[in-house]
This record gives sequence, structure tokens and C-alpha cells, in this order.
Amino acid sequence: MAQFRAVVVDKADNGQTVGFREVDESFLMEGDVTVRVTHSTVNYKDGLAVTGKSPVVRRFPMIPGIDFAGVVESSENAAFKPGDEVILNGFGVGETHLGAYAGRARVKGDWLLKRPEGLSPAECMAIGTAGYTAMLAVIALEKHGLSPADGPVVVTGAAGGVGSVAIALLARLGWHVIASTGRASETDYLKGLGAAEVIDRNELSAPGRPLGKERWAAGVDSVGSHTLANLIAQTKYRGAIAACGLAQGMDLPASVAPFILRGVSLLGIDSVYQPKPVREEAWSRLARDLDRAKLAAITTTVPFDAVIETARGILDGKVRGRVVVEIG
Repeated sequence: MAQFRAVVVDKADNGQTVGFREVDESFLMEGDVTVRVTHSTVNYKDGLAVTGKSPVVRRFPMIPGIDFAGVVESSENAAFKPGDEVILNGFGVGETHLGAYAGRARVKGDWLLKRPEGLSPAECMAIGTAGYTAMLAVIALEKHGLSPADGPVVVTGAAGGVGSVAIALLARLGWHVIASTGRASETDYLKGLGAAEVIDRNELSAPGRPLGKERWAAGVDSVGSHTLANLIAQTKYRGAIAACGLAQGMDLPASVAPFILRGVSLLGIDSVYQPKPVREEAWSRLARDLDRAKLAAITTTVPFDAVIETARGILDGKVRGRVVVEIG
């Protein structure tokens, strides 16, 4: 049985270990489709899984990596045949089911999508779960009835993966985008993506008033905690914030005042278990609405050997935009 390289996280007395290991297909878990992985990416959650700084991994040993693009090698699922190009986001892959940082992956066919027409495997991973989540947030704001005519939109964690793609999407759709970042050095980068204004995250990250001045009609937040509370407090009448992350914390020290006095809505964005029609809609919109030149501008490509170092770096704020990992 042919061997292939994999990043393996395992338990240790003081937490967990992580490193490359040679394995074969007998190491993989159950599933009806086996995929030769060609590309992956590094999301914030991948950084948590690799470092063990949050209990993302709930089965040991684990191959981390929540996204992959690849080619079907064998299939017992009628929807897929050998040679099909596919992508995967979520469904516990890299957390409870062996994931993307390996030469092969075996998963349930119901978790897979055919590679979206118009996007290469590398571009799909440049988007990854972070960009797919950004698109879900944009769609949620639109379905809430919001449009650029209603006022500005704020994006937190702006230089990160979700933030970068969200800015590019929203700017192309005509929104006045306010980017919030802790990295002032990224101002030119963010304006290049389409941000009209860049503000310091310190304006939002400390405890704030229950109800503040109305500054934006909508928002995409990947930070949580006091930042999300302040976004809500400064949202215009009948506006909404799409929440999809917790980089600052899982708590929400907010007041009910914006909800009952201004009719503000908080839209929760889940990227892991969305039904197939929702995933297909999001990827179709990404293929249509995301500027390829801007996607290229936010993307760095690294070899498989660098994936552990990159996963650590994303938690330290050393990774800007999106990363494509070339697996094989």
C-alpha cells in the first residue's frame, strides 16, 4: 500500500505534539470517496488545531486542515467518479475526521462539492473556508434586506482571511467599506482591496457604551467579544451585523438596547454544516463576484513543508490575507 506524507497531531503529557509522518490509506477514516489532495490552505481554526491553543482537535491522532481541493481516486458514491475535481470545507474535517494536510483524504461524498466552474483548485483554496465564510456573511446581509444605499459596512479583523475577502467582495458590490485593523501598516493593502476608510481596532476592542452613535448599516465581524458588542451598539436603525469569528473572545458583553431601541439584528454565520444548496450558492457567488486580481493580491503560496510554521504564524498575526498550501 503506497505511503504519503501527513501532518499528524497527537496527544502528549503537556498537551499535544505535531509533526510530519509517513502513513498509508489504512491510517485514514471511513468514507465513500478517497481524494488525492492537491491544495489546502491555512485558516485561523487550522492555527488553533496545529498549536493546540484551543481544543479544536477532538480526536487523536488527527490530521488537521479543514479545507482541501483534489482529485477523486476512488468512489462508492454515485455523485462522484475517479478523475472528478472536488473541494471540501468543514463538516468536522481536521477536527473530528482526518483532514487536509496529507496526500490523501477519505471522506463522505455528501461533504464534497465539484470544483466550481471558473475557479482553479489553487483559487478555491485561496478562498478557502475564510473566503467562503465571508461570502455567507455577505449573502446573509443581503437576505436581511441591506444594500449599499443603506450606509457603510464595517469589517473587523480586516487584514485576516475573512476580512480581506469580505472587503474585496463588498467593495465590488458597491459598499462603502470601513476596515478595522490592529495593523496600521496594512492601510495601503486594505485600501487596495477596496476599503474606503481604515480605523484602528482599539476604537472597538475596549468596553463601550450600551448604545453609541450610529456609524454603519451593516458589518462582518470575525472578532467577537467587546468588538462585536461595540459594532452592535453603533449600528444604524434596522441594520445588522454578521458574526462569524471569535479572535478576541467567545463572550458578548453587550446590552439589549440596540436590539429593542434600534431593531438591530445579529446574524450568526456557520460555515461548517451548511446544506449543499447553500454551499453551492456561496461558491457560485464567489466565482462571479470575487475579483480575481484582488484574490491574487491577498494570496501567498507556501509548500507543504511550511504548513506547520504558517499555522503557528496565523495566530501571531504574521499572516496577511490568504495562504495556499501546495500538497502535491
